[in-house]
Amino acid sequence: MDTDFMNTALLENKLNPKCWWKEPVRNGVTDPVCLNELKALIDRLEAGEALTKDEWVRLIDGRSPELAAYLFPKARAVRERVYGTDVYVRGLIEYSNYCKNNCLYCGIRAGNKNASRYRLSTEDILSCCRSGYALGFRTFVLQGGEDPFMTEDRITNLVSMIRREFPDCAITLSLGEMEYESYKRFFDAGADRYLLRHETANAEHYQKLHPTEMSFEHRMNCLRTLKEIGYQTGCGFMVGSPYQTSECLAGDMIFIRDLKPEMVGIGPFIPQHDTPFGDQTAGTMELTLFMMGLLRLQDPSVLLPATTALGTIHPFGRELGILAGGNVVMPNLSPVQVRAKYLLYDNKICTGDEAAECVNCMKRRMESVGYHVVVDRGDHKG
Repeated sequence: MDTDFMNTALLENKLNPKCWWKEPVRNGVTDPVCLNELKALIDRLEAGEALTKDEWVRLIDGRSPELAAYLFPKARAVRERVYGTDVYVRGLIEYSNYCKNNCLYCGIRAGNKNASRYRLSTEDILSCCRSGYALGFRTFVLQGGEDPFMTEDRITNLVSMIRREFPDCAITLSLGEMEYESYKRFFDAGADRYLLRHETANAEHYQKLHPTEMSFEHRMNCLRTLKEIGYQTGCGFMVGSPYQTSECLAGDMIFIRDLKPEMVGIGPFIPQHDTPFGDQTAGTMELTLFMMGLLRLQDPSVLLPATTALGTIHPFGRELGILAGGNVVMPNLSPVQVRAKYLLYDNKICTGDEAAECVNCMKRRMESVGYHVVVDRGDHKG
């Protein structure tokens, strides 16, 4: 571990962005007059005001280490007023890497003939839950591609079994797009939460990331349906995805403000070499953290993960995510022998660690920056 980085940037300087910021800064944004105007936008956001799209674009384009140093302490203060220094852990179970879709950015897309496919059995999944429960997890996240084998009946039965065995735990699903009837059956069987990244709130941008048979409107309708049914609903987007602009990100912030999800998951775009976007440039940690801070100010009670993707692009990405306003981490409970097969992007971390190692490592990492992993369902405090 780079102890100099930990001591200097995370402890002594309380995460001064100047210690790690490498992204180029636009000309003029650090001039005193411009910087103060950008700080005023952050102040308005902190006060609960809604920004216009043009104001969002200006704020996003104006990011700099100086502005981040103004934003992040505010984001931390807001999150600590609602959640204290607690960090909620979710036990991630990646149960299948089969997927019928061909999203251009995803390593488990149907067209990737190099993917080594797997599907966990019901007993495998329950075993993951039992191991996680013993380690203190009180939320299980079932995540997978849109696997045709996993029918509505199979998923409903699986959720029911988990609910019966773990009545004090939250069950989160992240299984992709479905229809009202399926979502409702899962909810009635005991699922509490559903994660479905919208990926982008811009229809034109959406079509550049997905094959023509996938519908922007259907994705958005799914999110509205999940809210209507009563799920704690999560949306989110990749930061720095191909063709993304500041206007796209501004649209994402406005969409999230209007949807009012309980959870928002964002992380940097990281290319996967077997996809059509395999040669594209990855998103930056700087912009991802900046967007996390803005999301926290816009919605003080949102559940905001410091993602594995952040930890992939920087050795202390997850700590930095927590210090930018995050309050959730998601260690992997999947069997070690399949983790390397669920590669949505290249160089994913923690594919070889046992679950207990992941948890203990995460606890140490969070403690190192003044936060504490807790045994809790970690429900939204809205």
